[in-house]
Amino acid sequence: MRPHQALNKLAPATDPDDRWSGWKIEMRDELDRPTELPEDLDVEKLAESALGILSLTLHGGRVWKALDWNLMNILFEKGWIFDPASKAKSVLLTEEGEQLARAFLLKHLGLKAGDSAT
Repeated sequence: MRPHQALNKLAPATDPDDRWSGWKIEMRDELDRPTELPEDLDVEKLAESALGILSLTLHGGRVWKALDWNLMNILFEKGWIFDPASKAKSVLLTEEGEQLARAFLLKHLGLKAGDSAT
């Protein structure tokens, strides 16, 4: 992987009996990363939640641009991600985690009927 590239997504396995076969890594240039958030999210709640989560790594007025290890371990214990203890800068969601991620995002940060996206 060249330094200016980042992992974009993993294509799902084509054989339903072997969930690890057929994984394909698609690369994208870091400069071409998406900058738009889904319009059905409450941006204020999202920003406040992100700042709160980042504060879990607070040290000397600075925070890591990543999630706290204890929080990652909770997600692993719940079975929503695979073991985060690796050198990789990304973590793979389990099937359950992938299904729940969008539902939780909308449940906690989604706009209610009549709200605006500002």
